[in-house]
Amino acid sequence: MRPLPLLLLFISLPIFAAPAAVKVEVLQTQLDHPWALAFLPDSHGMLITLRSGQLRLWQQGKGLSDPISGVPKVWAHGQGGLLDVALAPDFNQSRRVWLSYAEAGPDDKAGTAVGYGRLSEDFKQLEDFRTLFRQQPKLSTGNHFGGRMVFDAKGSLWIALGENNQRQTAQELDKLQGKLVRLTERGSVPKDNPFVGKQGARAEIWSYGIRNPQGMAINPWSDMLWLNEHGPRGGDEINIPQKGKNYGWPIATWGINYSGLKIPEAKGEIVAGTEQPVFYWKRSPAVSGMAFYNADTFAQWKHKLFIGALKDKELIVLSVNGDKVTEEGRMLGDRQQRIRDVRVGPDGYLYVLTDETNGELWKVSPAS
Repeated sequence: MRPLPLLLLFISLPIFAAPAAVKVEVLQTQLDHPWALAFLPDSHGMLITLRSGQLRLWQQGKGLSDPISGVPKVWAHGQGGLLDVALAPDFNQSRRVWLSYAEAGPDDKAGTAVGYGRLSEDFKQLEDFRTLFRQQPKLSTGNHFGGRMVFDAKGSLWIALGENNQRQTAQELDKLQGKLVRLTERGSVPKDNPFVGKQGARAEIWSYGIRNPQGMAINPWSDMLWLNEHGPRGGDEINIPQKGKNYGWPIATWGINYSGLKIPEAKGEIVAGTEQPVFYWKRSPAVSGMAFYNADTFAQWKHKLFIGALKDKELIVLSVNGDKVTEEGRMLGDRQQRIRDVRVGPDGYLYVLTDETNGELWKVSPAS
């Protein structure tokens, strides 16, 4: 990834633009809290994770498959369960499918784990699943797992980890809570990670001071990794995480506690030694999955960043110009469903998952 230029901070402002007119095709219903999707090559459909622990295949004309076997046992409590899904960069040769999930630990607590299995040729089984990464220690009682995964062009695997609702752990380098982790394609630690060989610090860590990351993607115009995260009451953020940097939580935040009081550890919104977000929302929409639009299918969506909103039940549309982000409007709010994930398909359409007991898969395009 290229060096990061000087950043300017942008805050969300009230949106007065009319909602974007879009066409929505409902491809699938009766999905029990779907969390993520990944497109298989050669028009073989998409893999969808359900938080309860099921991995399913959806194919055009065939619909939803039975649960794929071989998925690891997940800790499906609160926000925990089966989370993200990503194909290995060499999937066409290895058929490796990576999963992130909440894994049980001692004392009725859990943490995020990541591993892979080989998807069988008939798409019915994950063979020889191996867990290669575990968030340590396990501290979650059901909150803030994070779990988004992204492979970059060099094959590095990025894993975003929540602080398990244990605020101060995000600042503690001997723990994997509230961290962005960078691994090799095979799950080992790259030698050039910033804390390799440093006493009292986990070598997997790339950056820290993160609360509850929910969306992550590579910016196709800069090759930089972008990440969004939930603030508390206010202060949802977009960051471009740099090597070894501290992103502030909980000592620097634009939000307050759910009680309306100040975060106890907070020293202010801007604190020396911490990085500022490139964009934040003073009122939290509860951001979720994110996708940059770089397809040729719909010219009006070029250089747009789409981010789901769980609480606001909308898809947020942002314009990206270098590292400047401007919120342009919202769409899909009339459908009143919590949006969990959004991806750009190989055909240039947006594909959206809704986080409901009867969750849905949508195919979205401009109305004209």
